[in-house]
Amino acid sequence: MIDPQGSIPKTCRAGVVVNEGPDFDVEVQIVDVPQPGPGELLLRMNVTGLCMSDIHYMSNDVSIPPMSSFGVKCPGHEGAGVVVQLGEGVTDWALGDRAGVKPIWNTCGVCELCISGKENYCPKLINSGLAVNGTYCQYVVSPARYTTRIPEGVPDHVAGPIMCSATTMYSSLRESRLTAGQWAVFIGGGGGVGIQGVQLAKAMGLRPIVVDSGEEKEKLCLQMGAEAFVDFRKVTSTVEEVRKIADGVGAHGVFVTAPQGYKDALSYVGSRVGATILCVGIPPTGTVTVGADPLIFAATNLHIAGTMTGSRKDTDEALAFAKRGELKDICEVRPLSRLPESIKQLRKGLVAGRIVIDFNLE
Repeated sequence: MIDPQGSIPKTCRAGVVVNEGPDFDVEVQIVDVPQPGPGELLLRMNVTGLCMSDIHYMSNDVSIPPMSSFGVKCPGHEGAGVVVQLGEGVTDWALGDRAGVKPIWNTCGVCELCISGKENYCPKLINSGLAVNGTYCQYVVSPARYTTRIPEGVPDHVAGPIMCSATTMYSSLRESRLTAGQWAVFIGGGGGVGIQGVQLAKAMGLRPIVVDSGEEKEKLCLQMGAEAFVDFRKVTSTVEEVRKIADGVGAHGVFVTAPQGYKDALSYVGSRVGATILCVGIPPTGTVTVGADPLIFAATNLHIAGTMTGSRKDTDEALAFAKRGELKDICEVRPLSRLPESIKQLRKGLVAGRIVIDFNLE
């Protein structure tokens, strides 16, 4: 292994989950710096984004094995940093290269899904911050083959969230098959995932409508390209407002990034034929069902689909949007000491855009 003499400490700071479950908390603790194995990189994270999936992992409210079953205590799956150590056999990375960690830490690489470019559905995939320690830790190990290269011109605090939120929304928009000029509704569009969808939709020539609440989120959404913002706390019928904006007919596509929006998702398409509902936000297990009378699907050619993060190619293409200036800064940057407070705000839905933790800030 290549190790710059004296440049890597034995311990580092990390956000650690305690009391995993409904009453979890997060503490900043000192942990050991991991060692990269063959084919792996050691990265020093500059930033990590905070995502609602982290909340699901820490609260253990979705039907997947808990973090503790893997011995994992550090969540996080959207980070940007630099390579500081190379594992045995790594030849295509150099010390100092900029690198990103995604929600998927690694895949088998040989199954039909991996070969066809749908490796984000690989049955043997390993999730960052769930099955291995994630980006809440200042130093993380990442497989060289699955680590993302961050291009110059894309700052770390923009690149970090792209690893998850923008990749997920780009994958979802691509799967929706919407075309330029069509109406795209983002339920929860003022949050960290939805706002990336708004920017990408605008860049693709779509007409974004956001359903959310609060002046801060409204301002951010309109700045980032939303054509309209419907504050569900200020109108009598959110559904009627959206239909009115969307030509009096309804949306061509509905992207549900806030789980509480599923109950009205089908209503936003109105009488639009061939519309698509995209399931993006994940609710706690057993709390939501999406569906309708089969006649509605048959009569209006209605589609419901879901997307789970994105592929490596999706991440690279999302980064290209950022390099062209079409994915802008949507973050509030905070030091690691504010991580516990930030997690509480995220859990309550009080965050506009994304909170990014910068390990280099005091």
